[in-house]
Amino acid sequence: MAVNHQARALYRDFEGLPAGERNMARYMFLTAEARDLYADWPETARENVGMLHLYASHHPRDPHLAQLVGELSAADRDFRRWWSQHDVYHPQYGSKRHHHPLAGDLTLGFEAFTPIGDSDQTLGLYTVEPASPSATALGVLAGWTASTTHRDGTQADGAPAEASTHRP
Repeated sequence: MAVNHQARALYRDFEGLPAGERNMARYMFLTAEARDLYADWPETARENVGMLHLYASHHPRDPHLAQLVGELSAADRDFRRWWSQHDVYHPQYGSKRHHHPLAGDLTLGFEAFTPIGDSDQTLGLYTVEPASPSATALGVLAGWTASTTHRDGTQADGAPAEASTHRP
């Protein structure tokens, strides 16, 4: 899967993780930036745990999931508590409030799509209301990322403009 330049700017340190560890659950529970980025971190983090339970219901013997759950359980007491409650969450649409250190406060609407033939994948699309403060904040991120991306598609640090992510 991939993210665009604005997503890379929103999730600032996501690409700093080793490629095999680029996972939203790891980001959510193992980086301080995520707790600062999500204005409603507990709700969003709990939903993330629910998505892992949804995945686990289809793949109960997945060794990568078992390793991830063990890692997050050892590292975070909130994760341990929410994992033990066995809640399942299937994202469809809604909104998330963020506080970005560069762009400030923004609310992003989201829709989640599952591709036909690959129920393990979820495509998340984020939107903002036109001419809203969130659209302005997203414009700040777009301007910032445009200034750090070269015409050949690489970042200022030489990284490719698209980043792959992995399932649990």
